[in-house]
Amino acid sequence: MSPSTRKTKEHPVPQHIAVIMDGNGRWAKKRGLPRLAGHQAGTENLRRIIRACVELGVRYLTIYAFSTENWGRPREEVDGLLKILESVIERELNELHKEGVQLRHIGRLERLPENLRRKVTDAIELTRNNDRLTVIVAFNYGGKDEIVHAVEQIIRVGTKPEDITEDLISQHLFTVGIPDPELVIRTSGEMRLSNFLVWQAAYSELYITPVLWPDFGREELIKAVNAYQLRNRRFGLLEEEPPKD
Repeated sequence: MSPSTRKTKEHPVPQHIAVIMDGNGRWAKKRGLPRLAGHQAGTENLRRIIRACVELGVRYLTIYAFSTENWGRPREEVDGLLKILESVIERELNELHKEGVQLRHIGRLERLPENLRRKVTDAIELTRNNDRLTVIVAFNYGGKDEIVHAVEQIIRVGTKPEDITEDLISQHLFTVGIPDPELVIRTSGEMRLSNFLVWQAAYSELYITPVLWPDFGREELIKAVNAYQLRNRRFGLLEEEPPKD
């Protein structure tokens, strides 16, 4: 364990970190490479972040891999992203399984090609009993779409309006059983959630960095966690006053 990791673990580490992996295209453009080269580099970086999360003791890592809006990108890029997901599963699955990583998916699988859907579901099934780190892949995911899906499910079973609660909606989200993220990281400097975990991130701490995702390595993750450790999380309440003498 490195000194920086040891020092970071002296304070509470967020158990669930969610990441908007932004900046792959700009990373590639700066190097005169096609956008897909940036997405590939971003995928390679994910290995480092997963290892760092395990080292720090993070229990859940959610990554925003492909939004419902991303289907509007050029067909060549969309096809390339689907192929990258497929190749990552083929190349990394066995190693992730050996390291005790459980894979989960949030979003809608219906629009993915059948062979890719099967590989995703097979990966989820293979790793379902692993408990060292849960990696949740948000692919064909949108926060608003997730809430609409939850409301549809609630209405379908005839729930009365007066019986609808926050807990009930949470139980029908794609993330059911997963704690809300304490920390949401966005790389590349953009200052928005981009339809990512809009329900779950209501009280998450946000960390925005100008670093592009392929360059956001282990030390950058530690910086984000260190910044989180300095925050005072009040969840809408007043800060507790110090006791009087």
